[in-house]
Amino acid sequence: MKAENTITNLGIEGMHCASCASLVEKTLKEVPGVTEVNVNLATEKARIKFDPAQTRVEELVAGVVRAGYGATLPGENVVSQREKRKQETSVWLRKFVIGAVLSLPMALFMAYDLTRLVAYKTTIMPWAGIISMILTIPVLVYVGSSFFAGAWSALKVRTFSMDSLIAIGSSTAFIYSGYELIKHYVQTGWFIGLNGQMIPNLYFEVAAFLVTFVALGKYLEAKAKGKTSEAVEKLTGLAPKTARVKREGQEIEIPIEQVGMGDIVVVRPGERIAVDGEVISGYSAVDESILTGESLPVEKQIGSKVYTASINTTGSFEIRTTKIGANTALSQIVKLIEDAQGTKAPIQAAADKISSIFVPVVIGIAILTFIVWYFLLGATLTYSLLTFVAVIVIACPCALGLATPTSIMVGTGKGAEYGVLIKGGEPLEMAQQIKAIVFDKTGTLTKGRPEVTDFANYDPKNKTVLSIIYSIEKKSEHPLAQAITRWGQSKGAKSLGLEKFRAIPGKGVEATVKGQTYLLGNRLLMEDNKISFTTESEMVRLENEGKTVMMVADNKKVIGIIAVADQVRETSASVVAKLTKMGIEVYMMTGDNQHTAQAIAREVGITQVLSQVLPQNKVEEIKKLQDIGFKVAMVGDGINDAPALTQADLGIAMASGADVAMEAGNVVIMNNDLKGVLTALELSSETVGKIRENLFFALFYNVLGIPIAARALVGFGLVLKPELAGLAMALSSVSVVINSLTLKFFRPGKTNWISRLAPIVMVSIFLLIFIEFARFSTVMRQ
Repeated sequence: MKAENTITNLGIEGMHCASCASLVEKTLKEVPGVTEVNVNLATEKARIKFDPAQTRVEELVAGVVRAGYGATLPGENVVSQREKRKQETSVWLRKFVIGAVLSLPMALFMAYDLTRLVAYKTTIMPWAGIISMILTIPVLVYVGSSFFAGAWSALKVRTFSMDSLIAIGSSTAFIYSGYELIKHYVQTGWFIGLNGQMIPNLYFEVAAFLVTFVALGKYLEAKAKGKTSEAVEKLTGLAPKTARVKREGQEIEIPIEQVGMGDIVVVRPGERIAVDGEVISGYSAVDESILTGESLPVEKQIGSKVYTASINTTGSFEIRTTKIGANTALSQIVKLIEDAQGTKAPIQAAADKISSIFVPVVIGIAILTFIVWYFLLGATLTYSLLTFVAVIVIACPCALGLATPTSIMVGTGKGAEYGVLIKGGEPLEMAQQIKAIVFDKTGTLTKGRPEVTDFANYDPKNKTVLSIIYSIEKKSEHPLAQAITRWGQSKGAKSLGLEKFRAIPGKGVEATVKGQTYLLGNRLLMEDNKISFTTESEMVRLENEGKTVMMVADNKKVIGIIAVADQVRETSASVVAKLTKMGIEVYMMTGDNQHTAQAIAREVGITQVLSQVLPQNKVEEIKKLQDIGFKVAMVGDGINDAPALTQADLGIAMASGADVAMEAGNVVIMNNDLKGVLTALELSSETVGKIRENLFFALFYNVLGIPIAARALVGFGLVLKPELAGLAMALSSVSVVINSLTLKFFRPGKTNWISRLAPIVMVSIFLLIFIEFARFSTVMRQ
């Protein structure tokens, strides 16, 4: 038998841009047995699907190393994202400071060169060239080491990356300046300038400033990126490190890793619950907002379930551990969010495609620019080379690689904050395309805890009708059956013993009680078995009141009816009204008959009702809507509606508290509040809009920057020096990350004005920076 593909996640070290991520993807795809690779620049992780019969995880790590990057195995060298970001930020800050300190004398040389009357100018300037070369070497070797290493790795697999552009630009400036310095020595016998002048045509500072400014950009980028993963850090950081456990009659505090299944854990007022468990003594109210987004505490008594990291507000209680470690609800949620943040939205495919061809195209444009200036327009070699370098460095596609993942990281994290778990970029993007939403009735539009409202015995001679119903329904786990069982118990119904039981999906059950076969269910069940009933008018009356009516019959006639009503959720009507206002077609789908379905639909404001739909037919109803051109979302309980949730373009599962059906649906509403559906749609719209803004920024900066760097607008006074081009490129990546971070101000049902105004403000600032850089470049030595 062929082994199933395995999925693993590797930590990737040393990536700088989209080209780096593409290079790692390309290398991993060449490993035998690998079927799918997704490298996420923002999370610095690779999600790899492979055939374990053909390759091992160690071979995947070796593939990453061959590409010139580092890789860590799952669980190896585990450090939190926060620590990882702190380390990355610290490294880039150190590199920038060292680069800035070494580059400072070169900045002073530039200032001296631009000033006519300064003290000691003729003494200092002759030494400027040799000192600049000496200072530039450590900048390139240490500060720029990762760029040159990345460029070499890309070259080994016959491709280019952002590192290639930085390496080409800085080395061109350094090599050309070195050539001019050696030429001066050959001509004069001196490595210093003559007659109080500096050696002409030296541009060591261009190489040093370029690498230093890019390091500054990397520092700012790392600092900003660290804020995109705060949602996961917040969740993981809230899990207690110790627990108070009863052992041999004593309460002892032990590390959380030592708590075992079945241990008795004591929880005091104000404490965070350390493990998932079931209350075995005591009573309290627990704040579960960290899991569900619901601010109101939930009452807990014996038999209630409690979850890791939720807060005990009042009384003390004891729990028996049911889940620990990676199996707790909190851990599952964190894993779901991390997996979601590691995925790509379909819109990212366009960015990936652009990035894959962008670098070689830029190199081609840079070469063409040099040829035009030097050979066709007769510019000096110095002028033409500086133009070549400026084009090379202005067009690095860093921002393209960050445009999508940073927005997805912030968006999915923000959703989790409000109890809405979105499983990745694809459902996040799909949610804003939805044109029709189908709601399951029971447990979705209604609370899912029905109660018996009416009972009638149509066989006065038979005093056991209620007990017959009770005995049959005790066997069923359907919510309606549980309601009847609870009510029957309260009315003194007795269990008569069940001999046979057969569920008939969508219709009811057939059972044998004391040798007699009974049917319990709806009209369809009676009609299928040709059982006559004279209770039509009573049933219609009850159904018009929104109640679900079931009949119980022997093999001849109906002997009784029982009606059950499920309360509509308080938010159902308002959510339906808002969805309708958004232009979305709203449907209700239920197995109930038309009368009952219409009554509930009227109450919540739905006009399009799909009634008497058997479970196996729900998928067909979804397909019908898709066939007429709708992108369809299905909202259900995540278990009974799993096939329909899968068929829908977007499956939205209503979770039961923190008992999440993790595999059901693309979106999980943790707090069972239908407002979560609106939150998911609003968040999707804002996040996808932010991704499009980011992609526009990334392309806008390049479209604007390349002609300026190529000095095509020199007639308008717009010139861009290579080192300033490098800083502008770095700032473009920072602006994309900052724009994504404005999603943190998202509030359901509120306009995020900061997010809306941010693009306008940042475009204005960036244009101003470009103009100021261009003005400064015109007064600098060409």
